[in-house]
Amino acid sequence: MNLINFLAAEATGVEAAEQSVNRIGDMVNSIWDSFVGKLPTILIAIVILIIGMIVSKIILKIMGKAMDKSKLDVTISRFAQSAAKIVFNAFVIIIVLTFLGVPMDSIIAVVATAGVAVGLALQNSLSNLAGGFLILIEKPFKVGSYIKCSGEEGVVEAISILYTKIMTVDNKAVFIPNGVASSAVVVNFSDPETRRVDHLVSISYEEDLDRAIASINKAIEGNAMILRDGDKAPFIRLCSMDASSIGITVRLWGKSSDYWAIYFDSIEAIRRQFIKDGIDVPYNKLDVNVINKQK
Repeated sequence: MNLINFLAAEATGVEAAEQSVNRIGDMVNSIWDSFVGKLPTILIAIVILIIGMIVSKIILKIMGKAMDKSKLDVTISRFAQSAAKIVFNAFVIIIVLTFLGVPMDSIIAVVATAGVAVGLALQNSLSNLAGGFLILIEKPFKVGSYIKCSGEEGVVEAISILYTKIMTVDNKAVFIPNGVASSAVVVNFSDPETRRVDHLVSISYEEDLDRAIASINKAIEGNAMILRDGDKAPFIRLCSMDASSIGITVRLWGKSSDYWAIYFDSIEAIRRQFIKDGIDVPYNKLDVNVINKQK
């Protein structure tokens, strides 16, 4: 009797296992049939996505060329292209989801929910986005400006939605968040049309001051980049009397783009003229006295 009950239980277990396998098989078949049925739609959606991305790139390229030919500011043009790229890509994705049968209400709900979540997670990015708009409106600098910001110094190469890219003089790319760039102290060296080059030249007390000033004037007179009109004329005057030297201030004005050329050309020319005219430049000296003490 026990054997019969055991065999009956085993048969029942086998039947239950077979039913489970059949249900799993039916489920797999249903999923496969559903996938096969929607495969053409999925393939078309992929084609639409690829075509949409290609069309988006073409439109952005045409848009970029049109903006480059127009008189629109380069900074605004680059920023607009960066923003348009995000909008176009999002538009293509929404079209693909709609084609796949995803209800628009669901898309809007997902976008809204994701927007809140992303907004909370990316507060700094939103600050950078707002900073980018402030830079475009206030224009503390633009593409091509030579600036100093947050300890970094270089030429502004691009202003994107979130970051400002500058290239340093030693060719390093530095990315400054727009939130920082819009709130930090920014020194724009390119904004004024002219800049002043300052030198401090020292001569010894034994030298004649007027002769040294005349020598400096001779050194800079052939430099066409130096402005010479009105309040931009070269300024050369005594400025200090130190312990072992006399200091002469040399102030030269020129175009902002010529700043470094004027700086190095003028200081080199002054040095060569001093040597030619025999102007003595002081340097630290150490007098050593040897006392021979004999017993």
